[in-house]
Amino acid sequence: MLVLLPPSEGKAPSGRGAPLKPESLSLPALADARQAVLDELVDLCAADEEKARDVLGLSEGLRGEVAKNTELRTAGARPAGEIYTGVLYDALDLASLDAAAKRRAARSLLVFSGLWGAVGITDRIPSYRCSMGVKLPGLGALGAYWRTPMASAMPEAAGDGLVLDLRSSAYAAAWKPKGEVADRTATVRVLHAQLVDGVEKRSVVSHFNKATKGRIVRSLLETGAQPKDPAALVEALRDLGHVVEAQAPAKAGKAWALDVIVREIH
Repeated sequence: MLVLLPPSEGKAPSGRGAPLKPESLSLPALADARQAVLDELVDLCAADEEKARDVLGLSEGLRGEVAKNTELRTAGARPAGEIYTGVLYDALDLASLDAAAKRRAARSLLVFSGLWGAVGITDRIPSYRCSMGVKLPGLGALGAYWRTPMASAMPEAAGDGLVLDLRSSAYAAAWKPKGEVADRTATVRVLHAQLVDGVEKRSVVSHFNKATKGRIVRSLLETGAQPKDPAALVEALRDLGHVVEAQAPAKAGKAWALDVIVREIH
C-alpha cells in the first residue's frame, strides 16, 4: 500500500545535524527536477526579498521564511516526518507509533511537496517554504512543472498495490494516476454530517478533514492492515469503525471515490 499525503504549510525548524543530501532522497528519478527547483528558489530568495515574498505568497509576518529558504543547502536536515507539522500530522503522531508501525510508515507514506516533488517520511530534509501553488519566474507553476517527472517516477513507486490518495487538490495536480494504477487508487473525502431542521446536511470541514485523514492513516499503520485494492480498503476502514460510502468508477482507468462520514467534530 502506498499512501499519498499533502505536506503542511507550517513546518518544524531545521535540524542541527548534517545538511541535505539530495542523492539520499526517495524517488531518485526526481533528482534533476528537484535540483532545478532548489536552485531557482534559493537564488530568488537570496536576490530580492520582496519579490520572493510576493512569489511565495507570504505575508509580512512570514518574511523570515524567505531568509530560511536561502539556507536550504546548508541548514541541518531532519526526517520529513518530523519537519511536517499541522493538523493531519498531529493526528497521525508518527513519533508515538510502535516500532512495527513506524516501519510500515517508512515503507508506505509519501509526502508531496512543491520543492521536492515527493519525499518519504524518513528522508532527511531542511525546513522550507514553497507550496505547490507557487509559480516560479523561471520554471512556472510548480503543479504543472512536476507532472512530467512524476509521470515517470510514480508508477514505479506505486508498485502493484493499493494507492490511498489523501492529497489536497493543489498537490493532486502534480500527479494523476492513470491506467491500471488508477484502477487500484482510492481518493478520500471526509464529510461532516449533521441534522438541520430534521434533514441531514453534509459539508467539508477543513480542520476535521485533515484530522480524520491523519487518524485513518494511523489506524491502518497500527493494525498492520494491508488492503490490496479499493474494495478491500473500504472493508478495512469499516472494520476500524469508520462510516464509509464508496463509489466505484464507471469505467476502467479511474480512481475509486470514498466518502468517510463523521458526525462529531473533534
